[in-house]
Order: sequence, then C-alpha cells, then structure tokens
Amino acid sequence: MSGLEKVLMKGNDAMAEGAIRGGCDAYFGYPITPQSEMLEYMARRLPALGKVFVQAESEIAGISMVYGAAAVGARAMTSSSGPGISLMQETISTLAAAELPAVIVNVMRAGPGVGGILPAQADYFQATRGGGHGDHHSLVLAPWSVQEAMDLTSLAFDLADKYRNPCMVLADGLLGQAMEPVVLEDREVAAPAKDWILTGAAQGERKVITTLRLDPEELEALNRRLEAKYAGLTPQEVRYSTHLVDDAEYLLVGYGTCGRVARSAVDELRAAGFRVGLMRPISLFPFPYEPIRALASQLRAVLVVEMSAGQLLQDVELAVQNRAPVHLVNRLGGIVPGADEIVLKLRELIQ
Repeated sequence: MSGLEKVLMKGNDAMAEGAIRGGCDAYFGYPITPQSEMLEYMARRLPALGKVFVQAESEIAGISMVYGAAAVGARAMTSSSGPGISLMQETISTLAAAELPAVIVNVMRAGPGVGGILPAQADYFQATRGGGHGDHHSLVLAPWSVQEAMDLTSLAFDLADKYRNPCMVLADGLLGQAMEPVVLEDREVAAPAKDWILTGAAQGERKVITTLRLDPEELEALNRRLEAKYAGLTPQEVRYSTHLVDDAEYLLVGYGTCGRVARSAVDELRAAGFRVGLMRPISLFPFPYEPIRALASQLRAVLVVEMSAGQLLQDVELAVQNRAPVHLVNRLGGIVPGADEIVLKLRELIQ
C-alpha cells in the first residue's frame, strides 16, 4: 500500500498500518482481545518489509523487548488491552526513567480484573497518571475514528522520539473493531539523531542506559528533569477539537467513542434549539485544561460523557475550577452510552 488511496479498514489494522507509516522498526506483542488483529496485521506486514516482528511469550516479555530495541535506536512498539497493559507497567515506568522512546497501544476492554472483552474507558487513570511506580508520565493520545487512530499512531512515534518518552495510544474496544474508510497517504519519516543509543563497546564511546540511582540527589535531579519535560509538553502538545462552542451555554466533554456519541447528541439538541457544544480532548496527557477553563465562565453546566466511573470527570472538574457545575453521564461494564441518554440528561439539567 503506497501513494494516496482510500480503503476500508478495521481500527486495529489501521493503527498497525499507522505504526508502519510512522517508521515502526519492531513490534513485540502478545494476543489479547479486543486488539489481537494488530498482532496479526504486524505478523503479515513487518517481515515483508524487512522489519522485526516477535510474538512474545507474555506481555511482560513483549514490553521488555521494546525496551531493548529502543535502547539501540529502533522505533519499537507493543499493543495490548486491560490486564496485559497492567503487566507492562513496571517496564513502562522504566522506559520513562531511562528516557527511551516507545509506543504502546491500549485497546481498552471492560474491567476490573479480567473483566470482559467489550469496550470501556476505565484505563484512563492508568494511562494519564503514569500507571507504574514512581513519578513519571506517558504522553497519551485518544483517537475517535479509524482515520484518526491511524494518524495518531503514526504521530506517537514522532512524539516518543522528540521527548524520549513512552507515548500511549488509548483507544476503546469499539474503535479497535469498527470498520471505516481511511485515506492511506505516504508519510515522510524523519527520526531524530540518537547519539545516546547503545552501539556496542567495539564501536567507540562506552554508553550505559540505567535507571538505578542510589545517590538520592542524583535521583532527585532525574525526577526534576522529568517533571520539567512533562511541564514543557503542555504548550506544544495539547490537542483537542471543538464543535459549536462559540455560543454554547452547555458543554459536553468526551473522548474516543464517547466523543462521537456526544457529538450526535449536540447536533440533536441544537436542532431542538438548545445552545450546546462539544469539547473533545485528543491528548489526555497533556490534558487541555486551559481550553476547557476558557469556556467554563460562559457555561450554565458541563456534562462529561465516559465509559468509566468518573475518571475523565475529575480532570474536567480540575479544568472548570467551579466556574460551572459539572455533571456525569456514564456507562460501565462494556456498555456504550447512547445519544438518547445524553440528550435526556441534558434536558433534565436545562429544566
């Protein structure tokens, strides 16, 4: 597939193709529903391109292979869901501490525990608050369409390299399984020079990549440097989209599939004469606090739509800072909220 063409693709396949077009050199993964098609797609495509594909013996092995490949300069990635991402958390923390770029795709399923294979958004805190031990963050991107899933997965490799940091693409199970037309466009890959990579002792200067720092002042210096890096992300890497917010009195906030459902509800409410708009976060870390805060003073109420137990709600409340009341409509266990539920809730708030 090359040039510019439009094809029908499943979300998981589109993210895998987006990774390839983003310069992915190596994929290490383990099958788990609802993202197993990504592994299957990579198994077909990467070896044919002369790149590396390994089905690891476990999720822990897969993310550890990503660490090794990133240390020698490869654009490396893995993908999983729910319990598999939980198993990877120690190494994701270690990737952040070692300042190694890596891409992780999480196609969320319902939990907690083994849960079910239907879509959910309950890994929000795990993704945006680091997930693993210690003070660290991954950059987090949340697509709402199959096209955006492809494009953001390509972008994730650029961001990971730019900031020498893990970058997570956070999709829900519905998006992973959905099929939509996507435009396939060749993308120029320009990975930055990596003078920090391990090249082998026989090839010049000896280099060490480690996260063990027994001197507390040295470890504090690392933490301070990481915090400065995370703070510097916000002006450049905050991503969001809006729909009919200029005159809105009520604001819906949702990401991923919930953002799409919320947009349908906005259009229905607008047709009925209500001044409602939509704010959709695309980057979940860094989160668009300021754009939401700037809208809040004109609003009568904010309604958060999510497939989790108020996780996105907390970030929206932090953004709004009591400038308007914030309410929640959500479903759990793998159930997607419907536009009718959102419309009913907002009509109740208006009345």
